[in-house]
Amino acid sequence: MDKTYDFGGWATRNNLKCSDGRIIMKDAFKHNDGQTVPLVWNHKHNEAFNVLGHAQLENRDEGVYAYCTFNDTEQGKNAKMLVQHGDVVSLSIYANQLKQKGSEVMHGVIREVSLVLAGANPGAFIDSVMVHGEESDEEAFIYTGEESLSLYHADDKKEDNTDKVGEKKEKSEDNPEDKETLEDVVNSLTEKQKEVVQNLIGAALEKAGASDDDDKDDEEDKEMKHNIFDRDEQENENFLSHAAQQEIIALAKTKGVGSLQDAIKFYIEEHKDTLSHGFESIEQLFPDYKDVYPGAPELLTRDQTWVSTVMTKMHKSPISRVRTRQIDARDKGLRALGYKTKGSKKNDMANVKLLSRTTDPQTVYVKDKLERDDVIDITDFNVVEYQFNIMRKLLNEEIALAVMVGDGRDDGDEGKISEEHIRSIWHDDDLYTIHADVDIEKAKEELQGTGTGANFGENYIYAEAIITAALYAREDYKGSGSLDFFCTPHLLNVMLLARDMNGRRIYDSKSDLAAALNVGEIHTVEQFEGLERTDKNQKKHKLLGIFVNLDDYHAGATKGGEITTFDDFDIDFNQYKYLMETRLSGALTRVYSAIALEEPVAGE
Repeated sequence: MDKTYDFGGWATRNNLKCSDGRIIMKDAFKHNDGQTVPLVWNHKHNEAFNVLGHAQLENRDEGVYAYCTFNDTEQGKNAKMLVQHGDVVSLSIYANQLKQKGSEVMHGVIREVSLVLAGANPGAFIDSVMVHGEESDEEAFIYTGEESLSLYHADDKKEDNTDKVGEKKEKSEDNPEDKETLEDVVNSLTEKQKEVVQNLIGAALEKAGASDDDDKDDEEDKEMKHNIFDRDEQENENFLSHAAQQEIIALAKTKGVGSLQDAIKFYIEEHKDTLSHGFESIEQLFPDYKDVYPGAPELLTRDQTWVSTVMTKMHKSPISRVRTRQIDARDKGLRALGYKTKGSKKNDMANVKLLSRTTDPQTVYVKDKLERDDVIDITDFNVVEYQFNIMRKLLNEEIALAVMVGDGRDDGDEGKISEEHIRSIWHDDDLYTIHADVDIEKAKEELQGTGTGANFGENYIYAEAIITAALYAREDYKGSGSLDFFCTPHLLNVMLLARDMNGRRIYDSKSDLAAALNVGEIHTVEQFEGLERTDKNQKKHKLLGIFVNLDDYHAGATKGGEITTFDDFDIDFNQYKYLMETRLSGALTRVYSAIALEEPVAGE
């Protein structure tokens, strides 16, 4: 290497992570070896006076080294003094035509090397400054302490439209109208149209400029956009000329064409015999699809709000094998007696009844697996953590459903959560859950009996019937504390839409309705929709809602029976296996401590 350069330094170093996640791999810029590129101030290659000199590139095992020489311009002399004085010590590169495998940059073209105030790569620094004249030895070693490499993107600077560094396109002085450039045409568009044009035509040019020896089977991530006005070279074949671009844009502006995409379709169809680039499909011109929400896929689930309420409010007990005992002293014979005459026999009162039941625990689990290859290949997000999150949501929902209404599986189903172990409030014995029917017809008759029934809508009658049934059922309620009401979203809407004879809403908000129902909170449960049960008399009832204070429902789990996660690796099948489980029991522990509001099924 000729030693007449002013200074040398690393333009880029291998295996260093960029701020956007990219990693430069060895020999990514190998074809730049021996080439000379402009030396620019801070990547501002839109004006010629920002060119400070040139840099001769040398590809090494560690990266690309640059031997830089300043020109004799005022800017070049000033930059030389800054480097020699140690005021500027950092280098950066501008590269395009990047090809990637995942986050690894395998190929690219260095267009210029820049002196920058803040270096972005711990390896991109000036390591030798040559002083010509009085001395010829290296004077100093200057290093930077920055943490990561930041490649300069072609689309980061769009203040100007240049084809080459320092060479602006201008109209011909002879006939400006006949020499109208692509820049003039694009400047006549809106900002949104400009962005679309740059993306579409830039994608076409990039595809056309790919080398013949590129491996077509490689996975390439071309997220780094390319400004079509920053390209300093084009192949003689497979590219859109300025004239073609102008014609496409003019066609897009024509009334009736509709869009730039349609204009490109029309142009290709009209020039299919002479158009050199010949795309197989129009989709090749458009950018790849991008995620609206980067990272993990958005999880679509049924409403989970009520699930967290159930899991939080139900009583937690460290005992999983529970027994409840009550003495039933409600018999009418259980009364004190008057002593009638002296010497007569005193009678015993009626016998009291002992009410007792026991509940044993059952294991509830969710199990899944992931291929190890998938765990390694999925780099956008932590797929294992995502999988555990899904499993936890499903387990919580299943437990909450079992507590409120049962899991809905048939008794013979192998995966059924037994009602003997986790007793659902809805299906519990009448001693613990009051099953109250809503009689819509009776409510209608009562309103019509007052002479006002015909003046109210169906929603009002339905709402009144529900409130009436709920309040009457509260007369038998023996539970503790304030009740919450769990119902379907449809039922809540029906009641909120109820109007009086003047068309005004009866209940302005959920809080107004909660006050009318005499409950603390109303929770909507879409999983209740369409649920029916058959009573011991073979009558069917449709569930409308459940009133309960969940502190009266005890969920018991001994130490080790709480929700626990396990993971293992199956060597034979190259799979990670995951298990999340709990072992618990659940039951209402007070008699008449819940109210299930139901509607008789017609015809039953």
